[in-house]
Amino acid sequence: MNAAPAVEVRQHILDTAMPILLGKGFSAVGLNEILAAAGVPKGSFYHYFGSKEAFGEALLTSYFAEYVERLEAQLVRQAGTPAMRLIGYFEVWRTMQCADGPDGKCLAVKLGAEVSDLSEPMRAVLRRGTDEIVGRIAACIEEGRADGSLAGVSDAAVTAAALYQLWLGATLMEKIRRERSPLDTAMATTRQLLHLPSGA
Repeated sequence: MNAAPAVEVRQHILDTAMPILLGKGFSAVGLNEILAAAGVPKGSFYHYFGSKEAFGEALLTSYFAEYVERLEAQLVRQAGTPAMRLIGYFEVWRTMQCADGPDGKCLAVKLGAEVSDLSEPMRAVLRRGTDEIVGRIAACIEEGRADGSLAGVSDAAVTAAALYQLWLGATLMEKIRRERSPLDTAMATTRQLLHLPSGA
């Protein structure tokens, strides 16, 4: 098998697995279920991944790479002030987490606690990925401090970390409560932390 098809099949397995793991978690899903859904022969899994743990690392790496690309589109390339782009990012987060189905759901919330205790390499991928997200949020806040749209924020890095942690927690609470009020509270708190008027 030449390199290009192998890379494509590997990515196809990861793409197929994403919604399954978002629904069931990491430990509850067997490799056979993933490979059957992907239409890949069972015996070929270890041609693409050395172990289920290596598969988990690849899955998380792929998830964060795609997420950061979407983050760039929302926080850098989107029109409007940094304040508008940042609020827009969290509006999209709220909409996606309240939607039915796995599309756009947060894999860091779904797998974070579970795999961090199971696998140090997977925890390390989660750490790097979430650190990069916080860094991108902080950069947007710094831009807003410079242009005046987020002039009330005194520390971009601290605020970015607080916001991301707020939204991770709110997303978990939305799953527990099965209602959007935790995400609505997170949005109101976000506006307070950014010193933005309600609904502005």
